[in-house]
Amino acid sequence: MPCTQVSLYAESQAFLPSCALVGRGRGRLGARKVNPLVRARWSSATQRVLCSMPSRTIGWSRNAIISQYYNRSMRLRLRRQSQPSIRDASHSARPSIRGYRMEADSEDEENKKEQLVTNLQALSAGDRVRMLRAMPINMAEKSELRKLACSSKGKPPPSRTAISCFSHVKMFVIIALQHGWSSWMSFLQSLQLWQVALKTVGGRFGTGVLSYFLFLKTLLLFNIFLFIVNCFFLVIPQAVNPPPPGAADVSFTGLELLTGGGYFTDTVMFYGYYTNSSLKDTCRTSQNLTGDRAADPAHCGCGHNTQRMSYNIPAAYFFTTGVAFFVTCIILVYSVSKSFGQSFRIEKSRGNLTVKVFCSWDFKVIKKSSVKLQSENICTQLKELLSEVNCRLVEKSLAQRLAWLAVHALAWIMCLASTLGCALSVFYFSQYLFEDRQHRQHHQQVLSGNSLSLKEEARLLVLPVVVSSINLLLPGFFNLVAWMEVYDSLSVRAYVAIFRNLLLKVSVLGMLCYRWLGKIAAEPESLGLQCWESYVGQELYRFLLMDFIFSILDTLFGEFLWKLFSQRVLRRKRKPVFDIARNVLELIYGQTLAWLGVLFSPLLPAVQIIKLLLLFYMKKTSLMMNCQAPRRPWRASQMTTFFISLLCFPSYLGAAVSVAYTVWMLKPSAECGPFRGLSTMVISGKSWVAELAGANPNLAWLIWVHAYLVENPIFLFVVAGIFLIITYFHTQVVDGQRKIIVLLQEQIENEGQDKKFLISKLQLAHEQKHPVSPQRRELRSNED
Repeated sequence: MPCTQVSLYAESQAFLPSCALVGRGRGRLGARKVNPLVRARWSSATQRVLCSMPSRTIGWSRNAIISQYYNRSMRLRLRRQSQPSIRDASHSARPSIRGYRMEADSEDEENKKEQLVTNLQALSAGDRVRMLRAMPINMAEKSELRKLACSSKGKPPPSRTAISCFSHVKMFVIIALQHGWSSWMSFLQSLQLWQVALKTVGGRFGTGVLSYFLFLKTLLLFNIFLFIVNCFFLVIPQAVNPPPPGAADVSFTGLELLTGGGYFTDTVMFYGYYTNSSLKDTCRTSQNLTGDRAADPAHCGCGHNTQRMSYNIPAAYFFTTGVAFFVTCIILVYSVSKSFGQSFRIEKSRGNLTVKVFCSWDFKVIKKSSVKLQSENICTQLKELLSEVNCRLVEKSLAQRLAWLAVHALAWIMCLASTLGCALSVFYFSQYLFEDRQHRQHHQQVLSGNSLSLKEEARLLVLPVVVSSINLLLPGFFNLVAWMEVYDSLSVRAYVAIFRNLLLKVSVLGMLCYRWLGKIAAEPESLGLQCWESYVGQELYRFLLMDFIFSILDTLFGEFLWKLFSQRVLRRKRKPVFDIARNVLELIYGQTLAWLGVLFSPLLPAVQIIKLLLLFYMKKTSLMMNCQAPRRPWRASQMTTFFISLLCFPSYLGAAVSVAYTVWMLKPSAECGPFRGLSTMVISGKSWVAELAGANPNLAWLIWVHAYLVENPIFLFVVAGIFLIITYFHTQVVDGQRKIIVLLQEQIENEGQDKKFLISKLQLAHEQKHPVSPQRRELRSNED
């Protein structure tokens, strides 16, 4: 691969002046005007680039170019002079590859050149510059034409003193605006989160590893949105107006950072702290949701007939959670649709290879570190593109296919069996803990409320530790099983690993949701729980925290210590490769826990934000120090789309269904939270709307809106159906575009084969007409 890239780069530098007719020439040979086609045969890598290059200038003769731009300059000159027609202007045939410096007439070329110079002299300065810039000739000939066009009848080129003062001011204003705009855009780009770090990761490790960090950044933005919404509409209003303190004052011991209980129980962190009353509702004569007596209206200076709008905490809790999930759904559907259209638009890499070879360098980059970073990025992208171009399917015999199927079937049976076993072990272990707590509660060995003993709080960490251990160890078993399998594409291997890890996470989360919503929420009294919502929120907090702790342990033992063991004990220079599948599924698992816990712990997105920030810098540092780039580079063109799709389904969809089931079907706790005393949480919205309609008859239409758009599930099904239809139509449009692109790519490949054939014929014709000695051929090869 490296030799192919070096050959490709060297030959592209040699081929550039010949095919695009731009550049500075090629030293001593360029000064003698030796045709660049008279050289050694092009390599296969260079011919792949030639096949995908545009055909607008390749093979044009200098005479044909001058003739064509003479006609263009004549048309522009006559249009500027407002003459009626250009019928008297001479016409030339379309430039053909047959006349590539083989049948050019020198006298006709000189005449055309003089006529072109005459036309350029008649044009304005701006039109002349644009015309010269568009001409596909080398810089020396452009400079010569510019000097001839500016020296009208032997006069020197016009100096700056001939430009008027207004033109000077206009030019300086335009330049100042351009510099200001470019500086502003550079400033906006510098504000982007982790811009330099992401470029460094992509340049050194490729797009596959980069997709993990881009996905982490996307999750961070989702959690920032949830945190802002909950903070402004729930946390701050309740923190400004706290409820009366409880009877028992619990001190902070430090263990709450791991368990989420104790001191944190009666804080804005969890559901049970929020009240079911309306804030600043001192001027109302009605009763709140629990039937508590309202305050005396004269106490606040309002009349008995005055009713003032207040902030209803139960309604705010219900609608804030619902709107946050609804907006997240819209953003996810839009992101999936947009990412799907971008990643599946072009599948082949030949055209991208040509663009990367000739057009990828940014000449405005002058800083040494930026130049190094850009060169690494281009080199990595070229490796990935060439790996796709060189990828070929190997034909297998019937026996080899049967053996391949048997190995893959055995691997899948082992993975599925281990996943099922882990899911059942989580289910039975959670059942054991549930029954053990019931037994101890029956014998009054568990203290209710916040006064848990140290042993009881430590007991709460057992299940999160077991689940996190399974999530850490079983992906390693999947990697061991994957050694038996053979895949032609590394991207397919990555997708298979992601799917296996996804099955593990989904099955474990399914068992945990059954524990939280099917057992704890259904029988809170048997466990001695006064507020089962806060208990579920604390368990989600513990699972999220344990997931982060085990990620740190995996980074320490799985990457750092393995690198030391490999280099110092095994005496190998190899380092571990970053496991994209396992790390991505850890992110999706943690985000699913955060979405599940938004209803029970409004500040859980803040914990997820801190976790993602620390995880980014920890993973980036470990990646740079302990990991190496994949030995076989591969381009993850559709990996980001796949990650977003997994985040949408089953992660977000499963969390949304669980939250909707809790809101519509489960009975809230009777002694805590904003929905105490209600049969279901959704009734709070109906009560608030009825309260608004009673306070202001003009708002009676809200009752109809709430009844048909919120309570009626048909509206939700219609909205979900619309989203599915939009996604389906967008998928069909992209699929149609993809089929058209495939046809166009086949046409480009056919034209590329024609170009390769013509280039070979040109080389053969020039070698027959101008034979080259072996010594000179070897000299040119060394110069290349």
